[in-house]
Amino acid sequence: MKIVARDIPPRTAWALEQAGVHPLLARLYAARGVQSKEELDDGLARLLPPSGMKGIDAAARLLADAMAQNKRLCIVADYDCDGATACAVGVRGLRLLGAQNVDYLVPDRVADGYGLTASIARRVKERGADVLITVDNGIASVEGVAEAKALGLQVLVTDHHLPGPALPAADAIVNPNQPGCTFESKSMAGVGVMFYVLLALRAELRARGVFDAATQPKLDPLLTLVALGTVADVVKLDANNRRLVAQGLRRIRAGQMPAGMAALFHAAGRKAAAATTFDFGFALGPRINAAGRLADMTLGIECLLTDDASRAAELAATLDGINRERREIEGGMREQAMLMAESLFDESEEPPPAISVFDPDFHEGVVGIVASRIKDKLHRPTFVFAASSAPGKEHELKGSGRSIPGFHLRDALDLVAKRHPGLILKFGGHAMAAGLSIMAQQLEAFQTAFEHTVRELVCADDLAQTYLTDGSLSAADITLAQAQHLAMQVWGQGFAPPSFTDEFAVIRQQAMGVNHKKVWLQKEGCEFEAMFWRCTDEIPERIRTVYRPVANEWRNNIELQLYIDYWEAA
Repeated sequence: MKIVARDIPPRTAWALEQAGVHPLLARLYAARGVQSKEELDDGLARLLPPSGMKGIDAAARLLADAMAQNKRLCIVADYDCDGATACAVGVRGLRLLGAQNVDYLVPDRVADGYGLTASIARRVKERGADVLITVDNGIASVEGVAEAKALGLQVLVTDHHLPGPALPAADAIVNPNQPGCTFESKSMAGVGVMFYVLLALRAELRARGVFDAATQPKLDPLLTLVALGTVADVVKLDANNRRLVAQGLRRIRAGQMPAGMAALFHAAGRKAAAATTFDFGFALGPRINAAGRLADMTLGIECLLTDDASRAAELAATLDGINRERREIEGGMREQAMLMAESLFDESEEPPPAISVFDPDFHEGVVGIVASRIKDKLHRPTFVFAASSAPGKEHELKGSGRSIPGFHLRDALDLVAKRHPGLILKFGGHAMAAGLSIMAQQLEAFQTAFEHTVRELVCADDLAQTYLTDGSLSAADITLAQAQHLAMQVWGQGFAPPSFTDEFAVIRQQAMGVNHKKVWLQKEGCEFEAMFWRCTDEIPERIRTVYRPVANEWRNNIELQLYIDYWEAA
């Protein structure tokens, strides 16, 4: 285990401080590549313009024409939080801009699989649609788009995933990751792409005289949903994404959000007035995702679409119940999967370079979360498989994988597929997460091929778990006010929340519940209460830690606690 302090360019930190940035934040931002105070300006005027996105003008014309002819539009969503928020942004935004007929359809994770398939295209046609719009999917749906076109539908693909070898023959494609797109932010989530399409559509309608700058509908209320989907999809929070998230958080804290979002905050026991990116990733996102994992994502989308507070409360309570069920299923699966993973090596050995586990009782809706937990503990690229429950696909296994920094999971699957034709039935994803289908009898062959590929592409340093921290924090800086100040900033994937490393004397310790410990630590004569999660060990007298200062709310009291991510005897 290595603890490495981030490099802080002193001149940049000094320049940020001179420009009026809080000294600690100046240090944190400089270490994350921020060069100037302008980059921290999260005003809407600083957003990258839509015009830089390939295909966006064609998409705007297609939608404006369809609205002028009162054509029926149908959005095909994806069954995760990004897909659900992108769908809600699409439906709400198109209606705001004057579309009369907007419907949506979300595939079933089990019965339909991922993306726009030929059967989904037929269902869209049966609903009487004229235009099919994908959100958060479609870039790899060559057959689905071909079927939709053969049925006479116009097709607009909006997506952010990496394209395959051939692009679908859609009427328009908007995806910052398609070949030839010069849009600066390649990390936008599906919901961000859909929001940008709406901005371009509004500009097109303005040019056509439908409304002017004074009378045009405001799209910024949709930023609450854009912020939620962006954080929940764990895309890199580059400067543009941070602006989108900051704008959404600002509105939520001011109480300006859809009824369903307010109801989800309430169901999760979180306060919208003090909303943070943590709430998106760990409170609201999982409740929406649970619908796609165990039930029907329509519940999640309806929750985000309704303006009726009592219906929103009802849907949020249902989603909360499904999430509790998801946690129970995940708990049992995680335990079983972890035992299987740990049985692959002796206690005295390092884990193998890659982990792949399967059990016939695993639930396919939860395999991704379980893979994530194993990856976190063993620090290895991990796939967890479940038997497919789709009709006619009983002999297939569906796997979901999570990766470690420095190892591109989708590219690795691409390499396995090329070297072993026919081994993988289908796959997709990105650097840190990917999914695939294989025949059940090919599991062992896949495990061998995947492990061989990982062994080839990673080095020992990649497999050594490293805690990247922001160095030491003086005792005077470890305060409740500081913890609250840090929590209000926009942190996330690629712009990691701050953590620090320091030595402490251990004053006293007590067990909390079955698995946790509360420990009182001392540094520079100051005492701090610290939480050691999933820890039952006796803590020695002096320790070196990686920690985060947190404003912990308990029975209407807010107090400073240090959350300990890692510790070792000093």
